[in-house]
This record gives sequence, structure tokens and C-alpha cells, in this order.
Amino acid sequence: MQWNYAIQEDGMTVEELLRSEWGLGKKVVHEMRMAKSVKNDKQQEVIWKEPLPKGTMLTFDLPPASSPYEANHEIELPILFEDDHFIIARKPKGMATHPNEVGQKDTFINAILGHIVRHGGTYGEHVHRLDQGTSGLLMVAKHPVAKNVLDRMLEQKQLVREYEAVVKGKVANKTGTIDAALGRDRHHPTRRRVSPSGQSAVTHYKVLRQMEGKSLLHLTLETGRTHQIRAHLSHLNHPVIGDELYDGPPTQDGSYHLHAFRMSFIHPFTGEKIVVEDSSR
Repeated sequence: MQWNYAIQEDGMTVEELLRSEWGLGKKVVHEMRMAKSVKNDKQQEVIWKEPLPKGTMLTFDLPPASSPYEANHEIELPILFEDDHFIIARKPKGMATHPNEVGQKDTFINAILGHIVRHGGTYGEHVHRLDQGTSGLLMVAKHPVAKNVLDRMLEQKQLVREYEAVVKGKVANKTGTIDAALGRDRHHPTRRRVSPSGQSAVTHYKVLRQMEGKSLLHLTLETGRTHQIRAHLSHLNHPVIGDELYDGPPTQDGSYHLHAFRMSFIHPFTGEKIVVEDSSR
């Protein structure tokens, strides 16, 4: 995996770029140093602690990395964005994000890895997750440096993820914020519940449309806790319709409408504003 990057700030060193700007872990930085992965535009090895002028062009040449997942070439998923660093694709409802048991290979990441392998790649790792019953956009890193950078961006709330949900009842407030910590429900192995001792969780919502006995909501996340939207909406007494785990009224086919339809962020390697929207919703 090879790409070019121009230093954005006068006097920045390669060490500062990797550790401070991109937030790479010690192990990844050490492996890059040992592999001599960073060179200048003349293909000469650079001194990692030497200040560089703004605009200095660096070439990153990473050794091949392997993925812990098995590629599945039988499932093709819609790819909405792809470059050398990551893929954003649509996960259908009913598909798991990643394997949960040995030998499972019918998940989103198995299918995307199949796409990557067919195009000459060897590595794919999901940056975030969607519940099995939730559909929509998921991001996959195509090399370990991208995975590290995107993990940091997710942690620092630089990846904006937007959802739509159809919920029970007419939500009284047109906009609102649910700021309620979430923890495990000790009475159920997978369910989450609002708990003062849980992890902080913040969900913003806006009512898009109200219909008889239900509302269509637009939601954005400040945090990404397990089942966050589902648990928060249930706590609001407006569970997602069909989400019986969180007391939503049942649907005929047992599915529910919670869809991750938009993702936006500043590309960490090009500086471009990226907005990806799934128009299938």
C-alpha cells in the first residue's frame, strides 16, 4: 500500500505527524520505522525527528497486512465510496457486522474483504459497527494506518453519523437531546439500559414527520455505545417500531426501521470534506 502526503504545517516532523496528528499507536509507528515506510519525493529515507517545510511531499509505503477475517466472494454489497484508504458500503438489515462465532463468514466484513481481495488487497477492518437489525453505512479501513487514524477520529467525534428511525407514538418535542449513561441490563444478556454507573451516551434527535401512532426521527450520535439509539429511544418511551428487545411494538416480518443514511468527515489524508449518503432509505 503506497500513497503520497504533503506536510500541512511548517516545521512538523514525521514523528509528530504520526503520533500527534494521526494519533498512531506505538506499535504501528515502530513497525513503520523498522520497515522504512516513510520516504521523501526522491525515495530517500527521511529523518523522523527533523522539522520539515510545509508542502514537503512524503511517500508512505506500507508492507502488506493481513486481515483476521475470511473473504467471502459470494456476497456483493453496494459500495458507496472507496479510495486507497477506506471503503464505505451499505449493510442490509439482518446481516451481522462481523463474525460472532468460529467459522462464520456471512457477515458484512467477510463480504467487504471479498471485494478487497478481488481488487488485489489483503486487509480490511471495520471502523465501527451496526446492530444486526440496523441497515446503512459502514466504514472499513483498507490498511492498519487508516484503521488507527479512523479509530481516533471516531473517538474524537470527527466522524458524523446520521440515522433515521420510525418510532412508536408522536414525539412531543420537535428536537431534543438524550443524555443518559448506558450499561448492561443484568436481567438480559444483550440488552442495554440507562444506568448512572454506565458509560456516557448522548443522542440528538429531530422529528421529521409524524404519522398515525408513529414518528420519523433524524438522529445523530455524539457517542457510539452498543444499542445506543435503541436503548435511548426506549428510555424516551418511543421505542423503534419492531424492536421488540426494547419494547417496540412488533411488525409483521419482525424487522425494524433504523437506518444509518449519512456519514461526513474531513478526509485525514487528503483534507477533503467527504459526505456519503445512502439514497436507498
